[in-house]
Amino acid sequence: MASSDKPEVVERDVSEKEKKEEGEDKGGFIDKVKDFIHNIGDKIEEAIGFGKPTADVTGIHIPSINLNKADIVVDVLVSNPNPVPIPLVDINYLIESDGRKLVSGLIPDAGTIHAHGSETVKIPVTLVYDDIKSTYDDIKPGSIIPYRIKVDLIVDVPIFGRLTLPLEKMGEIPIPYKPDVDLEKIHFERFSFEETVAILHLKLENKNDFDLGLNDLDFEIWLSDVSIGGADVTQSTKIAKNGITYIDVPITFRPKDLGSALWDMIRGRGTGYSIKGNVNVDTPFGAMKLPISKEGGTTQLKKNKEDGDDDEDDEVIILLLLTLFLFIQMHTRPTVRRTKAAALCLLDVFSINYIGNHS
Repeated sequence: MASSDKPEVVERDVSEKEKKEEGEDKGGFIDKVKDFIHNIGDKIEEAIGFGKPTADVTGIHIPSINLNKADIVVDVLVSNPNPVPIPLVDINYLIESDGRKLVSGLIPDAGTIHAHGSETVKIPVTLVYDDIKSTYDDIKPGSIIPYRIKVDLIVDVPIFGRLTLPLEKMGEIPIPYKPDVDLEKIHFERFSFEETVAILHLKLENKNDFDLGLNDLDFEIWLSDVSIGGADVTQSTKIAKNGITYIDVPITFRPKDLGSALWDMIRGRGTGYSIKGNVNVDTPFGAMKLPISKEGGTTQLKKNKEDGDDDEDDEVIILLLLTLFLFIQMHTRPTVRRTKAAALCLLDVFSINYIGNHS
C-alpha cells in the first residue's frame, strides 16, 4: 500500500504545478494583450494627432458695476491639439464666497474650438446685490468680499469622448455704497436781483471700504422745493475709504424765485434743501457711476464766522438780503412805487459797495 501511494502523491503535485503555470501563462498573456492594445492606441493617437485639450483662466474683468449689480466676464483660454474641431458641449459655473453660493448657471452649446488652435471663451456672469444681501445678512453695503469662481468645461473629443476640464480662480469684489452728500454752506460771490452767484460748499463722505477717485459730478439742487439750478463739475480728487472730502461748486440762481424762503434765510432760520445727482469715480475694481442724494437738509445763506469773516461782513449780507427781499415784495406790488424804487437804489448801493470792497 505504501509503495502504491507514492506515485499518486507525485501526480497530484505535478498537476497542481501545471495548473499554476498554466494560470500564470494565461494572466501573462492577458497582460500582454492589454499592453499591446494600449501601445497600439498610443501609436494610433500619435499617428492621427489626437490629444486632450487644456484650459486656463487668463483673466477676470468687471466691465460694469453699480449699486444694483456687477457684470463679470471670465476669460478662459482653451487649446485644442487635435486635427479636428471640438465642440464645447456645456459650461457650468459657480461663484461662491466663504463656501456660500452667490450665483451659478449653465451655458449650453458654448461654441467650437478650431483644430490645432486656441480660443478665449468669455463666460458672462451677473451678481445681483439685492439677491446677495437678502440671502446673507452679514454682507453689508460698502464691504469687499472674497470670491471663488469654479468653471467646468465639458468638451467632446474623438477617441476620448466627453471630458470635463475643471477650473478655479479666486479674487475680491465690492458691494458698493453711494456716497453721502451735504450742503455745508453757501458763500456769496455776487448779488443781484436777477442773478446771484454763489459757491456751494459740498461735503462728500465715502462709506466704502475702498478708495474713490472722483472724476466729475453732476447735480441739481432745490431750496424750499424750488430748483435753483444745477452744475456739472469736472474735478479730480481722492476720497479715501471711509473718508470725507469737500468740494466747492459755483452756481447761479435768481433770489426772486425763492419767495418766502429768502425771508426765512434772512432771519437765520435756514431753509430746507435737496440735492440729487451722480458722481463718476475710479475704484480698484473699475469705473463706477454712483448716485448722490440728500433730502431734508437745512442750510443758511450767510457767511460762517468759521471762515474768519467778521461781524461787519455778516451784517452787510443780511442787510443786502433784506433789501433783496424787500425788492421782491415791492415787485409784486406795483402800486407802491416809491418803496420799490428805494429798495432798488439800496440794492444797487449795497451791491456796488460790497463787491468793490470784497472782490
